[in-house]
Amino acid sequence: MPALSLIALLSLVSTAFARQWEVHPPQQQGRHWAQICSGNPFNRIRGCDRYGCGNYGASRQGKGEKHKGVDVICTDGSIVYAPFSGQLSGPIRFFHNGNAIDDGVQISGSGYCVKLVCIHPIRYHGQIQKGQQLGRMLPMQKVFPGIVSHIHVENCDQSDPTHLLRPIPDISPPFPQQDAHWAVVCAGNPTNEIRGCDKYGCGYFGAPRRNGKGEKHKGVDVICADGATVYAPFSGELSGPVKFFHNGNAIDDGVQIRGSGFCVKLLCIHPIRYNGRISKGQVLGRMLPMQRVFPGIISHIHVENCDRSDPTSNLERGKGRK
Repeated sequence: MPALSLIALLSLVSTAFARQWEVHPPQQQGRHWAQICSGNPFNRIRGCDRYGCGNYGASRQGKGEKHKGVDVICTDGSIVYAPFSGQLSGPIRFFHNGNAIDDGVQISGSGYCVKLVCIHPIRYHGQIQKGQQLGRMLPMQKVFPGIVSHIHVENCDQSDPTHLLRPIPDISPPFPQQDAHWAVVCAGNPTNEIRGCDKYGCGYFGAPRRNGKGEKHKGVDVICADGATVYAPFSGELSGPVKFFHNGNAIDDGVQIRGSGFCVKLLCIHPIRYNGRISKGQVLGRMLPMQRVFPGIISHIHVENCDRSDPTSNLERGKGRK
């Protein structure tokens, strides 16, 4: 084959492969997805029942077809989580008949593309983070009584996802965790700088409080301009609201995060929600207008560990630390 013809052929093949890569990126082989269904921490796959089997490649009754995905066991109504971070698209209709489980969504990102079927997602578009709540399992027993209820998990390229469905167990040391550093908490403060002293007091842990009670500061005050975006310092479960002042003033709001070996309350912020999962670095909410309540203060987020230990070491991202 002439050299120019060979070069042209290689160029054509390379272009075609690049286009195929863009449509369906190859599934990464060395990483594991997160837990998909609450109550099934290891993504156990459905075995066999009177309707068939849940493993990849299992025969499908009466059609001579093979199962193009795997069935991850999930009790009807259970919370469903995103196996990896990516972009949502949908809805995905598997049955095309409008039955009680004919819903689902596609996630594409982090080198993967997958369809999760027989769930009702909280939304069909936008970004989602690994481990974040994706939706709920639909009532499969209404459609297939006696089946092992499950989420149908199918790679977009119809390759076998089984090896990716083995979450690495959480081996975080017991709470409190002293050797890990939290993410940036407030936009504009990349080192989680702690408030110094102003006419209202000081922001470091243990600082005296000017309330005549001889109390000490039980948290730290991370500098944050009024209205700034606030981020989750670590991944975990939200709960709230948390009211610090109990007087309904303009900054009497906050939320608790528990997970990754930590438990912390972030106060003087308005979270985007008070419940559900959140991932480290994800938008948590916005700083409330502290200047309205304490004019001239250094505006800040009050960060307090649930056990009232000192969180300073976890907040020390600064001095060049990434």
